[in-house]
Amino acid sequence: MFKWLKAFKWMLAGCVILALSGCGYNTLQSSDEEIKATWAEVLNQYQRRADLVPNLVNVVKGYAAHEKDVFISVTEARARVGSIQATPDLINDEAAFQKFIAAQGELTGALSRLLLVAENYPQLKADGLFRDLQAQLEGTENRITVARNRYIAAVKTYNVTVRSFPSNLTAMMFGYKTKPTFTVENEKAIAVPPKVDFGTSAPAPSTTPAPTAPAGAY
Repeated sequence: MFKWLKAFKWMLAGCVILALSGCGYNTLQSSDEEIKATWAEVLNQYQRRADLVPNLVNVVKGYAAHEKDVFISVTEARARVGSIQATPDLINDEAAFQKFIAAQGELTGALSRLLLVAENYPQLKADGLFRDLQAQLEGTENRITVARNRYIAAVKTYNVTVRSFPSNLTAMMFGYKTKPTFTVENEKAIAVPPKVDFGTSAPAPSTTPAPTAPAGAY
């Protein structure tokens, strides 16, 4: 009797596993893990960028101390980013997620203005430390773009599974909900990274005097 009950339990468990597999449970689980991994990388790259800001501001300030408004905007934008707790749980809170992404967009804009100021100071552009920070920022911005695109792709796959039948029934049963992603407004704010290439400068205006008109020309 007990052997029969034990065998029945194993058969029932097997049926449940097969049913869940057929209803997208495995896909939901693997997609959820992929989202966590890609979001962790997004956070990591955003943090790398934030860590560059103080040194970048200090170097620029050494050559353009009177550009106070620009420095304040960058510092305040970084502070707003830092005031939001960047944790894996952000992807489970739509409002907090959008607030965090908006703050990152503001920092992107502030950095663009800072680098635009630097364009006007040839000595700053030639500074070794500035050029090193510039290269680090460029690399970080590129990695942010890659990480963000991977997150978007992972969320797209996951959300389709959560909303599709019959996997949506499995999602409801186990508490899987759709995850937030970057909106069109987010993309406008952060898709274009700050310009950091100062390798080429606009040609200087010619210093050759204009030819004098011959006598009697008028």
